[in-house]
Amino acid sequence: MARFSLEDLEQIIADREKSTSETSYTKSLLLAGTERIAKKFGEEAVEAVIAAVQGDVEGLRQEGADVLFHFLVLVKSRNISLESILLVLAARTAQSGIAEKKSRKK
Repeated sequence: MARFSLEDLEQIIADREKSTSETSYTKSLLLAGTERIAKKFGEEAVEAVIAAVQGDVEGLRQEGADVLFHFLVLVKSRNISLESILLVLAARTAQSGIAEKKSRKK
């Protein structure tokens, strides 16, 4: 199987934004708006947490995939690119997590 990346998923989401809501779940989410997408993302995150706590490895894989997908749809709804998020992560890795957290503005 070819390597699949978050960038690939971001492109699929962008492509599906051009579809109709009758043929694309992604398009229907985007049409429903950020609030609905955020709610769905939250639901998936809770399901991932439950799977993790229960030691359900396959459940965590499945819910993790749902979390990643819904997160990328959520940021798409606000016109935020994956690249811009990765740049934030890259900048944070220049120091320890503890030091980085202390440096954040409150």
